[in-house]
Amino acid sequence: MNGYKCHFCALCDGSGCIGELPGMGGVRNNALFRNNCSSWKDAALLTRANELAKKTDGQKKCAVRLGPITGAVENIGWRDEISFYYELILAAYNAGINVTAGDGCPDIKLQSGIAALNALPARGETARPAVFIKPYDNARIFERIDWSLPAAHIIGIDIDSYDIVTMRNLVRLEKKTAPQLREIKAHLPALFAIKGIILDTDIELVREVKPDIVVVSNHGGRVDRGSPEAPLNFLLRNYDALRNLCGELWIDGGIRTSADLETASMLGISEAMCARPFISALCKGGEDAVKQLAHKLNNK
Repeated sequence: MNGYKCHFCALCDGSGCIGELPGMGGVRNNALFRNNCSSWKDAALLTRANELAKKTDGQKKCAVRLGPITGAVENIGWRDEISFYYELILAAYNAGINVTAGDGCPDIKLQSGIAALNALPARGETARPAVFIKPYDNARIFERIDWSLPAAHIIGIDIDSYDIVTMRNLVRLEKKTAPQLREIKAHLPALFAIKGIILDTDIELVREVKPDIVVVSNHGGRVDRGSPEAPLNFLLRNYDALRNLCGELWIDGGIRTSADLETASMLGISEAMCARPFISALCKGGEDAVKQLAHKLNNK
């Protein structure tokens, strides 16, 4: 385990990596990361979730999806970028977890993730591989979509990545507008997702674009968009609007136990993204540890 930046805490709740960014931590000394995790245990929020659950109609169990991850060397301490995506994505796939590739700079990060998706032993509608692309100008996004389409059933735009200031300045990310996102959606033969919905102003963006999938997320607490709200809190506060503005509702941030997944299922959430715990499992115990974590999440 030497060299990894994960502290292998008994519970991945942001208490062991405070201030470590680059690394496994988050902004505001992990305040957002820790709030994401604790929200799923908050009695008031769970009471509200139970009240809202009465509006769902026996929704199926929420699926677990590997969150989009890049920066293997600088953030995780992995030996190289390319091998990380192959090992993590294959391990998640073999564990029955829906898989995702993320975007980053340089392009080898995205390209390696796409190659890992393409290398899976079998793909299909049930696996629904996804690729999330950073908010570049649309011409560059279309290029990345072309790279992604052979591997992905779902393509999304990580709108909150605009607020990663260092990356925004390095590669000229854009704050995407509704017309720009509608243009991307019209270009796609795949399902279209918008990830990073966490502000009230994002609701209007969703209303205008009507994506197939909305991902409520604050980037695992690694992006500061000015709101202290956890994704669960934001979802509960905007529940009716979000459910009516997209085909599927996903959530990303703080999912750690089967009880958390039960809450998500109860709310009609189709998929819950989880990233750090699967990274930690892979670093600590390889594919077997990833399978054990997936089994633990999916079973009481």
